[in-house]
Amino acid sequence: MPKNTHKIALAGVATLGAAAVAFTVVPADAQTTTREAAASTRVAYSSEQLAGVKADITDQLAGSSVKVDAIEAKKKAAADAVKKAAAAKKAAAAKKKAASAAAAKKAASKKAAAARKAKAASRSAQRPQVKLVSAKTYSNNLDGWIRHSLDIMKSKGIPGSYSGLHRNIMRESSGNPYAINDWDINAINGIPSKGLLQVIPPTFATYHVAGTSWNIYDPVANITAAANYAAHRYGSIDNVNSAY
Repeated sequence: MPKNTHKIALAGVATLGAAAVAFTVVPADAQTTTREAAASTRVAYSSEQLAGVKADITDQLAGSSVKVDAIEAKKKAAADAVKKAAAAKKAAAAKKKAASAAAAKKAASKKAAAARKAKAASRSAQRPQVKLVSAKTYSNNLDGWIRHSLDIMKSKGIPGSYSGLHRNIMRESSGNPYAINDWDINAINGIPSKGLLQVIPPTFATYHVAGTSWNIYDPVANITAAANYAAHRYGSIDNVNSAY
């Protein structure tokens, strides 16, 4: 039999016993009092026993509530642990992915730098090496003028030698770049001979050599034009030994 049912049965027995005693002791003319007393006693016993039952049930419910709360707390803790583990796993995966991406980017950058370096080296190897030659200088005198003119003549394929130029210059002008003939037939015709090799203006203009001055009194321009004319008419300035 359940505990609560046992308690209620005992309460009933006790109540009946009390009622019997009351009827035995009290006289007949006091019937109403006895019934009221018995009724009062019966209510008192019944209330006490019900209070005990209520308390017992309340304790059981309270215990059950505690157990349910504990189970829910465990479930929540387990769920939180799962979430935490998932978050940690996700964070680790993200970190690994970021590290992998950074490594790939670094490798690509290194590869690109190597490619640029190789390309630059290739261009450098293919680029023709230009030999820097310092500009040749000439002295500003008859020797320098003749040597400068000879270099130009050589580049243009005009024949002539230092001695051939020097000999004719000394005969024609004595080395004076501003010498002018104002008495021969050319002077009479209004086109006097001018400069180191006494060239008339029409001849200078016709046999002028590109890269030299257009000034007939310029020593290098005058020598080079006269040598060009002599090469066309006599084969070379070296073949000229008199007025030409």
